[in-house]
Amino acid sequence: MADGKEDPAVFTSTSLPSDPRLLATVTNTYLGTRVYRDILHVNGVYNGAVGDTHRADIPSPVNVRMTVPGADSLAETFTLNTRTGTFSHVLQSTDYTATHQIYAHHSLVHLMAFSITVQRSAHTTQPITVQLQTPFVPKSRDLDLNQGPDFQGAHYVYGKTLVPEVEGGPRPTVHMLWTPVPQDLMLRGEERERSWEFLTAVAESEEEVKRSYSKGLALIAVGSLHSSHAHAWTMLWRGCCIDLDGPLPLRQALYGCLYYLLSAIPPRGNLGFLFHGISPGGLSNGTQGEDYWGHIFWDQDTWMFPNILLFYPEAARAILEYRIRMLEGALRNAQEQGYKGAKFPWESAATGREVCPEEIYGAQEIHVTGDVLMAFEQYYCTTQDQKLFREDGGWKLVGAVAQYWCSRMVWSEEEQCYHIKGVMPPDEYHYRVDNSVYTNAVAQRSLNFAADVARDFLIPVPEEWVDCAKKVKVPFDAEKKYHPEYDGYSPGEPVKQADVVLLGFPLMHPMSSEVRRNDLEMYEPVTERDGPAMTWSMFAVGWLELKEVQRAQSQLKKCFSNITEPFKIWVENSDGSGAVNFLTGMGGFLQAVLFGYTGFRITKTSLRFNPAFPDDINKLKVTGVSYFGNKLKFTITKEEIRIKVTESPRDPPASPLEAVLEESGQQFPLCEG
Repeated sequence: MADGKEDPAVFTSTSLPSDPRLLATVTNTYLGTRVYRDILHVNGVYNGAVGDTHRADIPSPVNVRMTVPGADSLAETFTLNTRTGTFSHVLQSTDYTATHQIYAHHSLVHLMAFSITVQRSAHTTQPITVQLQTPFVPKSRDLDLNQGPDFQGAHYVYGKTLVPEVEGGPRPTVHMLWTPVPQDLMLRGEERERSWEFLTAVAESEEEVKRSYSKGLALIAVGSLHSSHAHAWTMLWRGCCIDLDGPLPLRQALYGCLYYLLSAIPPRGNLGFLFHGISPGGLSNGTQGEDYWGHIFWDQDTWMFPNILLFYPEAARAILEYRIRMLEGALRNAQEQGYKGAKFPWESAATGREVCPEEIYGAQEIHVTGDVLMAFEQYYCTTQDQKLFREDGGWKLVGAVAQYWCSRMVWSEEEQCYHIKGVMPPDEYHYRVDNSVYTNAVAQRSLNFAADVARDFLIPVPEEWVDCAKKVKVPFDAEKKYHPEYDGYSPGEPVKQADVVLLGFPLMHPMSSEVRRNDLEMYEPVTERDGPAMTWSMFAVGWLELKEVQRAQSQLKKCFSNITEPFKIWVENSDGSGAVNFLTGMGGFLQAVLFGYTGFRITKTSLRFNPAFPDDINKLKVTGVSYFGNKLKFTITKEEIRIKVTESPRDPPASPLEAVLEESGQQFPLCEG
């Protein structure tokens, strides 16, 4: 579906951005860095006590710049190839081409690598020297690093983080092996081409780091280290892709968003380490004082998760397993605030305890607990994976969240309903408000889901859950027919980010199209124009629901001011402030296409779809949609929708898949192929 000849998945430039925060990132689920940055991070390795805990900075041996001394008239390019998950720097003269490639291996997650390849053109026989500049020093402000003996030609350091998150909490040890980097490399006169490979292995045990390094060396020996990485990316893209016949900038934005998000998810199969979730800026960022210090927020569960779930339920499950492992901390958080059940922290790191440096958010922005449960609900409806709930701790979490919401509500004699008081809604301009409409609606949804799961598992449903769900106040102005953001909200008051509009999607709170339209029209003009990047995607989804395609497009276009060149790194706010490599904004943007243009909705009984897309898009292909163990490919044009089942589960489900036309009720059975 080409728009001209340019590949929408390859981003090339002749220069680097002047702001180093906007350099491309190379990460996998375990290791991550920005190119040409002196530190890397490891998933789940934090240093510092609560309020100060941040991703531990580990010195990066892959921070190397390639130069050719004394060369003039060199053509220079920098490329991020999202198809192969590889960053490359190429220097080209009439006599030779020198290529530097950097990547975090997608399937061998303990490895990062770079290679230098020098290739001469036919007519020269001069030796060619390439210089490598590396500021690498094996020291860290977050780890007590010690030098160990060399291993298979690699240098070795290891050390523990300095300060645990909570008294007696984990202090992981990081082990790192790396190939020493010489100052220069030479292609001798008789050689036409030569490659040099440099390997870095990082793990939390000596055994694992040595095993990974040896595996990398074995692949280098047979010339397939990079090709095994590129193959893993090929398989990843084969399992999930969104492509459309439409404007090049939109297609590039989609490939960029998917690349950065897919870089963060666990590969298929046994991980060999505990996955610690996805922070707003990903693994490449999160050092002390940047990108929210690498903490996990609702950004993961509400903004990134739905996209991951639709393509890779296994990876979505790993996100939920992180939340299950943090349940102990969430129970403590609730207890400390005087409530029952589990209260998930506004900012989470290694223990599930509240690690937000500012107390107000942890105390008041409690909607995050419902956001976590909504991810569990979407997963349950899409996979019917009962094992996660029955055996792997999911049910205990569901019950603890329901218990929290019941204990957080107070009965109002005057209004004859339950209130939730003293909260901060998603719109962080307001705090200590009563009955935030989003918070109350998400609490109601948590309680309804908990009751549904109990019924499915033939567990008696506590009366309190049903009562609180039925009687919690969800503010509604019957005269103006819209949802006030909280008790006492006056129309026209400025709003920081998407809040009430989230009732329609992703909450799917029941309302008429008139009310949905009124909410959009009420909040669109008063929402901060340059606020967080995910906001306008949700307005776009709302307008697409109402088939107001042009209005939706004008909202989605606002997102492009958050995308930076040349590597499509997102900034949180369009003035460049806030988190960078802002995966939250990317997640919202992907949802606008995946759930907006297609109209996909995950419900208790079905995956609904109702497409609407603008004039400049002729065709949309979504490959790899997962539903009940099937893989589906949707091809949507303005005239027709084609659904192909590309994979079916080994054990066929009790009821086979069928497509149903809602208006006529006509049914089309779907079989593999």
